[in-house]
Amino acid sequence: MRKSLLAAMLLAIVGGSFLWWWRSPVPVPKPETFDLPKPCRELAFEAVDYLVCEVELADYDIALRRLDATGKPYRNLSALAEAEPFVFAMNGGMYHEDLSPVGLHVEDGRQVSPLNTADAPGNFFMKPNGVFYTDGSGRAGVMETNAFAASGIEPVLATQSGPMLVIDGSLHPRFEENGASRHIRNGVGADGGTRAVFAISYQPVSLGSFARLFRDELKVRNALFLDGAISAIHDGNKYLIGGGYPAGPMLVVKEKSSGADAP
Repeated sequence: MRKSLLAAMLLAIVGGSFLWWWRSPVPVPKPETFDLPKPCRELAFEAVDYLVCEVELADYDIALRRLDATGKPYRNLSALAEAEPFVFAMNGGMYHEDLSPVGLHVEDGRQVSPLNTADAPGNFFMKPNGVFYTDGSGRAGVMETNAFAASGIEPVLATQSGPMLVIDGSLHPRFEENGASRHIRNGVGADGGTRAVFAISYQPVSLGSFARLFRDELKVRNALFLDGAISAIHDGNKYLIGGGYPAGPMLVVKEKSSGADAP
């Protein structure tokens, strides 16, 4: 009887520990414990800490990745790091259960998934949503979905997500100033020039505050939400924020290619 009771108590302790580990978010290391990628810096905005990476397309290439050499999804950023070198990579947009993109996905100039203009529940469909893209002239932009569809732009890279955070200098009309929904979030801003600005929060943040970061601190007139709760960034060797959560589309920033070794 006593042995059975002891075994039951031990099982409860082990099971409880596993449940705590499974539910707990991956701890975010303190900034001073690692070196940051060259284009990245830390800043605080409205009491939330961020990792911000300002990428000049004259110095870096931005790529979109999803499938490995065998045609199977990488599933997480660390698997991608084993396949190719990069300066940093982060979640690149929302995806279905099979890790396929929900909306437009153009990778190395090839359209994998079309633009999605449907109405449905969820962040992706919180209109206006939008597209982050780069084109053949070395420019990067974020554009509302319908405007992008009408623009005639032929992207080298494009990923569709939602909601838009900032639209032509204005915050998304459905955002509360500081809503109750708080998650670690990542996004991208660009204004059609040669700069793309990526940001990910160290702590949970509301969509309203995250949008103000792009507009008021990072000074971009257009910005797009990429993902939340499972957002992560990897420097090619380790996770800087987040962990091995599932990821569909992945945005990758690489040293500028000479062309001979381009994918």
